[in-house]
Amino acid sequence: MESLLQQLARFSEVLAVSRTPHVSTWDPATVRRALQWARYLRHVHRRFGRHARIRTALERRLQSQWRQDSGSGPAPDPGLTNFQALGRCDLVLALRLLQNRALREAVWHALLQQVFPGPGVPGADEETLQGRLAHLARRRAAVHVLRLHGYQESPVVQEDALLKTQAEGPGGLLSGLWERGPQDNFLKVLAAALLLPPPSPRPQEEETGPGTPNTPGEGHHELLRWLLGKADILAAFCRRLPAGVVAAVAGRHPELSRVYLGLLADWGRHLHYDLQRGVWVGAESQAVPWEELYGRFQSLCQAPPPLKDEVRTALESWKAQDGDFEVPGLSIWTDLLLALGTGT
Repeated sequence: MESLLQQLARFSEVLAVSRTPHVSTWDPATVRRALQWARYLRHVHRRFGRHARIRTALERRLQSQWRQDSGSGPAPDPGLTNFQALGRCDLVLALRLLQNRALREAVWHALLQQVFPGPGVPGADEETLQGRLAHLARRRAAVHVLRLHGYQESPVVQEDALLKTQAEGPGGLLSGLWERGPQDNFLKVLAAALLLPPPSPRPQEEETGPGTPNTPGEGHHELLRWLLGKADILAAFCRRLPAGVVAAVAGRHPELSRVYLGLLADWGRHLHYDLQRGVWVGAESQAVPWEELYGRFQSLCQAPPPLKDEVRTALESWKAQDGDFEVPGLSIWTDLLLALGTGT
């Protein structure tokens, strides 16, 4: 027990430093050791989490230890004031480092590779840090609700380092990752998070932290709401990712499918028919080419209903607005319907 308390005391110092400019002296090896340390403490939490008597005894010792330390020296980091916090200390550490701009660029990218290794990379835990961070990102909106409804006055939230880390910073974790990280990789992780199946119900004896979604679909809604509120990121999401991936996400989330169709309509209206070449072209270099526009509509038309039916209805509506022409070259929507084999 004493050895564990000493480990916690030292790791609490690491957590405190992780949000300061002192991380500018850290190298990738330091970050890796800190994350390994955090995973060990999470293992302690998982090992004793369902042993009520052992857990109660350990938590009493923890609280007693922190009361003694806070009265005799530097205040302990609020991330480790109770047993439950041990289960999230790796999340708290990773989030603080990702949001700390004092971390050197090379070290930051090394950290990103560790916490977001990409799909299919086996992890030491059955539940990877990458997946838990994706789940945490989907909780972001709930944190802002807490801030709007008096988080300053809530002692529970004040003591929860995970919630405080999420709430800090004007842009939050997701905006910080977009600004500093490889944007194409960020979009891939974002799409993977939106396509995750609903998590299985938690055992009753497993406690959940403040701000955890009450229903499996709530987390997806929060992440989607953040994406829909970022017009530039949403446009990049719909343009840079493969057509099949965006169609899959749109099929899962009707709110995104409507916005995606609106973007496709806007991209299509920026094309005009070149009589000499007999093709639809854009006036600007960044315009979406005909081939890409067709490929994206093709993926949507191959999606399960009701998405594919909604896409056909939209194309026919736009065709009617253009004059309901059946002759190629007069309306891009007519030509798309003909090319897709859904024209009348």
